[in-house]
Amino acid sequence: MKRRLFLPLLALIALAFPAAAGAQSAWAGRLKEGETVLKDFRFGSGERLAEVRMHYATLGTPHRNAKGEIDNAVMVLHGTGGNGRQFVQPQFADDLFGPGQPLDVTRWFVILPDNLGHGKSSKPSDGMRMHFPKYDYDDMVDAQRRMLAEGLGVKHLRLLMGTSMGCMHGFVWAESHPDFADAMMPMACLPTEIAGHNRMWRKAAIEGIEADPAWAGGNYTAEPVQGLRTAVSLLQVAGFAPLYLQKAYPTRETADAYIVDRIAKDLPTRDANDLIYQLDASRSYNPWPKLERISVPAVWVNSGDDFINPSDYGIAEDAARRMKSVRYVLVRATSDTRGHGTHTWAKFWRQELIDLMGRTAR
Repeated sequence: MKRRLFLPLLALIALAFPAAAGAQSAWAGRLKEGETVLKDFRFGSGERLAEVRMHYATLGTPHRNAKGEIDNAVMVLHGTGGNGRQFVQPQFADDLFGPGQPLDVTRWFVILPDNLGHGKSSKPSDGMRMHFPKYDYDDMVDAQRRMLAEGLGVKHLRLLMGTSMGCMHGFVWAESHPDFADAMMPMACLPTEIAGHNRMWRKAAIEGIEADPAWAGGNYTAEPVQGLRTAVSLLQVAGFAPLYLQKAYPTRETADAYIVDRIAKDLPTRDANDLIYQLDASRSYNPWPKLERISVPAVWVNSGDDFINPSDYGIAEDAARRMKSVRYVLVRATSDTRGHGTHTWAKFWRQELIDLMGRTAR
């Protein structure tokens, strides 16, 4: 597969300055939220729950073909700790969902799930805490599949997109359900076991939470703030874009203010037990041995400044050679790319999506 270096356009909106509230609410206000309850959910660990709740949001309207099947469904999967509503941010939604855009919601039915263990879907903080089943990515993909089929009546996807953890879910989908989508666009991950520094920072974050006496084995009455601060600090560093941050915060004072503010805003959004599960769910992920089985046409996009998935490993190039239907694209790092978060700024890879949708049109 070709490795293409893609020079992004200049950034128009800096990460440090939030998008206008009006722009965010314009898309958020169009979301239709729903929920599917999956009965008798069986986890790979052998554990079972009588019910698993899968929450989702949608944009657009399902279209049915002559056979009565929904034929315009697009699913976009979020990353670790996220939720489906993150994709209504203007830097993503405006470039993809608007009139004439590649996923124009007057034409496409866009599904934005809260994955198992996240958002408004079933998760440890609902009450079971550390007794919640030890889900992994296979369980999360199975929950997505059942949500689509049982709740939304979607038996086939026109496109499966995923960012970070959602990118890894895409590779799980491609191996376990090879005919479920016409096209796939995984962004910001590697199709190999989570090991090396990627496992280490996750493990350190988990250990940081569990080392806080206030964690109390998960039975805390108030969040273990010091443990969470350790974990959140590691999460912030893992997602950094060094070139961008050096340009945007060139002095000690501005850099200090930025990171203190980021951590302070992140802490109240976290639950310690949920975060432990979210970070550990990748423990069994490893599509590497079966990459040759992947047949869905795909564009896989990584960024050169991604700390979590460094571009100099050689892993991506080796993997791409083994997946004949997959085109690997490396976005060249600049002071305007966003590190691991480049996946959420559509202007850097939008044309690749347009090309993918064009060559897989029926």
